Amino acid sequence: METLEFDDVGDAIREGRALRPANAYRILFALENLDFRPLAVADPIPLGRQILEAAGLEPERGYSLFAIVGNGDFEDVRLDEPFDLRGAGAERFVAFLTDRDFKFEVNSHEERWGKPVISGQVLAVLAKLGLDEAVFREVRGGTDVLVEPEMLIDLAAPGVERFFTAPRPPVEIEIVVNTRARLVRGPTVTFEQIVELAFPGPHEANVVFSMTYRKAASTPHAGELGAHGVVTTKQGTVFNVTRTVQS
Repeated sequence: METLEFDDVGDAIREGRALRPANAYRILFALENLDFRPLAVADPIPLGRQILEAAGLEPERGYSLFAIVGNGDFEDVRLDEPFDLRGAGAERFVAFLTDRDFKFEVNSHEERWGKPVISGQVLAVLAKLGLDEAVFREVRGGTDVLVEPEMLIDLAAPGVERFFTAPRPPVEIEIVVNTRARLVRGPTVTFEQIVELAFPGPHEANVVFSMTYRKAASTPHAGELGAHGVVTTKQGTVFNVTRTVQS
C-alpha cells in the first residue's frame, strides 16, 4: 500500500476507517484557550511527551495532557506511555498548565472541576438530564446557549459560569435512508422509525428487517442497528435497510 504524506485522524474517525500508512498523522491540539490547530505527529502510537514536543512545548514544565474522546470525556494521556491514535476515537488534544479548581453552577448547585475546560458530555452527567432535556449555558442579558455533548466550555473566563437544564428544542436533521434524503426530529432515532421511513405501512409477521448505518454522531459512528436500537444522528447520517421475507 502506498505511504501517504499524512493521514488525518479526524477524517478516519468520521469515515469509520483505519488510519492509513503515512509519514505523519494529523491531530488537533490546543492549550487551555481552546484555540485548536492542526498538529502532525510521526508515530500513530505517540507518547504523550511526543505530542507536547510536536506542539513546541517542554513536557518537564508540568503540563497535563488530555485526549477528548468521541463522547466528550477527557482521557488522561501519560507523558511516558503510548497513546494509540488508531483506535481511541480521539482527534482533539488539550494541554493544561494548572493545578487549581474551577467553580461553576449547575441548576444553582455549586460544582468544582480540576481543569479549566469542561465538556458538554460531562455537564450532562452532572446535571442528571431527564428524557428530552438538555443543558444550557446562561448568558445574562443575551440568549442562553444550548450545550451539545461535544462542546467545550472555558471555565477560566472571569466570573462563574452558570448552567441549567430545560427541554431540548426540536431539531430537524436530514438523513439518508436507502439513498433517499429524509427529515427527522433529531438527534436520536430508533430502529423502528428508520424502518418506517424505508418501508412505510404494515408488514406481515414473516418480514424481517436488517439495518446498517454510518456517519452517525454517536459512537461507534458506523455499525449495525437491531430492533429497539437507538442512534444519535447528524446531518448526512446514512442508513441502509434490507427487507427479507422468511419462508
